[in-house]
Amino acid sequence: MEEQRQVCGSVKDSKFDTLFTDPMLPCGQILAEHLSVPSVFLLQQIPCSLEFEATQCPRPHSYVPRLFSANTDRMNFLQRVKNVLFDIPNNLLCYFMFQPYSKLASEFLQRDVTVLDLLRNASIWLMRFDFVFHYPRPLMPNMVIIGGITCTHRKLTQVGHALFFVVLISCCSH
Repeated sequence: MEEQRQVCGSVKDSKFDTLFTDPMLPCGQILAEHLSVPSVFLLQQIPCSLEFEATQCPRPHSYVPRLFSANTDRMNFLQRVKNVLFDIPNNLLCYFMFQPYSKLASEFLQRDVTVLDLLRNASIWLMRFDFVFHYPRPLMPNMVIIGGITCTHRKLTQVGHALFFVVLISCCSH
């Protein structure tokens, strides 16, 4: 425990300007709160869509399909009801998954705090969204989309060339 305090003290003495972290595990945000520095999140998605709840971003059940619901953005009434029902187990799972971090943050910061409180203090959210894969949704001003950050240029293999050729021929023949 004494060694941890020395490490935290040396980090605090370094006087960092900001802290980049992935909020999936909120330890970085706990440290940012402890150091009283702004935090920048780099993420694709947090389970339970906590990023939208933390930023108070609208996420209407009638428009935004929930993860693993197999719904699209064009839903009938029963699919919208299914969309609402998918949130119930997700919220329970989220509570149990992040409860240890709430306890850790409360002990470390010496005040009552939840993971949602920690996430609300983020300055900027760098979202690795790509609307080719994700549905369009409303975002708040401090949420910046940086899609494609994990993409790399790769040379196609022979199978890739052949597959492209077959797809091209089949599309042109119709």
